[in-house]
Amino acid sequence: MTIKRVILVTLTVLAIFLMGQDLLSSWNQPQVQSRLELYQTNLLLRATELQESDPTMDTARKALLGAEPTKNALKQYQDVQQQVQQTLKQTQSLLATDSSNKAQLESLGQTERKLTRLLTELNLKLGILRSQQGEAALAQKEWDTVIQQAEADSGLEPLAATAVVLQGLWAESPQLLPNAEPQIQKNLDGWFRDRALTQLYTLQQRSSDLQALAITEQQAAEKALTSLAIVGGIPVLSCVIGTGLLIFAIGQWVLQRKQAILSIETLEPWITPWDGETIWQVLILGFFMVGQIALPILLAVLQQQTGLNPSSFGEQGRALFILFNYVLLAAGGLGVLYWSIQSYLPLPEDWFRINLKGNWFWWGLGGYFAALPLVIVVSLVNQKIWQGRGGSNPILPIALEGKNSFALAIFFVTAAIAAPIFEEILFRGFLLSSLTRYFPVWGAIILSSFLFAVAHLSLSEVLPLMTLGMVLGFVYSRSRNLLSSMLLHSLWNSGTLLSLFVLGSGQG
Repeated sequence: MTIKRVILVTLTVLAIFLMGQDLLSSWNQPQVQSRLELYQTNLLLRATELQESDPTMDTARKALLGAEPTKNALKQYQDVQQQVQQTLKQTQSLLATDSSNKAQLESLGQTERKLTRLLTELNLKLGILRSQQGEAALAQKEWDTVIQQAEADSGLEPLAATAVVLQGLWAESPQLLPNAEPQIQKNLDGWFRDRALTQLYTLQQRSSDLQALAITEQQAAEKALTSLAIVGGIPVLSCVIGTGLLIFAIGQWVLQRKQAILSIETLEPWITPWDGETIWQVLILGFFMVGQIALPILLAVLQQQTGLNPSSFGEQGRALFILFNYVLLAAGGLGVLYWSIQSYLPLPEDWFRINLKGNWFWWGLGGYFAALPLVIVVSLVNQKIWQGRGGSNPILPIALEGKNSFALAIFFVTAAIAAPIFEEILFRGFLLSSLTRYFPVWGAIILSSFLFAVAHLSLSEVLPLMTLGMVLGFVYSRSRNLLSSMLLHSLWNSGTLLSLFVLGSGQG
């Protein structure tokens, strides 16, 4: 075995070990999907505050919100509460049994604290939901749980103080604490804050404040309906278009077989001048070594030399750091790719093709519409499997909670421009095409999509991302133009960021 292969084998084993650790670590991380569902539920609750005088609009509003929005919201919160409780128990069990890895223990400890706070916030809000359903005794129990949780964790004391305020407001004999309004304003938001303030102002007989609150509620409800139309309406319309495209494509395949768009028999392989060792080299050195070894070491050295700690950055700093990190990853990966294949230049004509002519735009747009219903169906099944666990892309929760316009613009550049360019060049332009030397095109699409999904290091995202990767691979194999898969990838990430921004901005 040559020295080069020894190095590749060693790095492969190390990369598998490091990636395996990251994937196992993601097992105990909550998915952002659960939070997205709660954010959408919060918007639905907000929208229920809208008082509509037009009977036609009122009917449309009821169709959008459902017959019993508060009851449905209570069930949604209970489901997430159960998921968080289960994940928290598993995390605590790991903390109690695993003491060998300090970094792993620190990560588990952070996860435990986040889950504990999330569970406490859920109990606080569940109490208000139960009070609105006439379940006064159960509401009091939810707030008792918040107080008990704060006894074991001093960081939860502000939430416990708010729970005491809420208990007083909804007690059989109401008790109004002097700090009630500041506590409500500080630790509750959206519909939950409005309900608590309404109860407070009603008990205090503050009619002018109730009127002002009603006006604010109407404005917020109108905004919530608009947000729901964007978050729900656009994807639904896109899914309808995508489903229509899929039905047409399947019908064409049934009737025409080899001449159909979906025919895998007519997918042509690439003429690959290099062998499997070059593929292995690019994948291990260009992606895994750069991302898992070289880049973390470089960033650690920079942090030590400059004294900057990314965890202390504000929104703009974190956004710039993520972009900087990704640019370094892309530069390293593309540099290794070029170094690995430069001896084979010039390449055959259809390698890494980026051509503004042709039908690449329609392939990219059609692929986006077709991917939506496929990924949504897989994601629904995936949710049942993982039950809110398995982690998510770290950018997603940051973007969801972000309020800074500059930071959101940087996230857009990272996710909708930088990521599609780099990942499509590497995974579709190089990996998929190269694998057709050893596999049929459909096999290369599946294998490259699996590696693409695993590279995102979140267990819960493997199946959805693999599905998306297969659509990306098919679109690229048909169009033979990287612009088509780059466009699809960019549209997908842009749609995700738009949903996050709309949901996050509607929580005030």
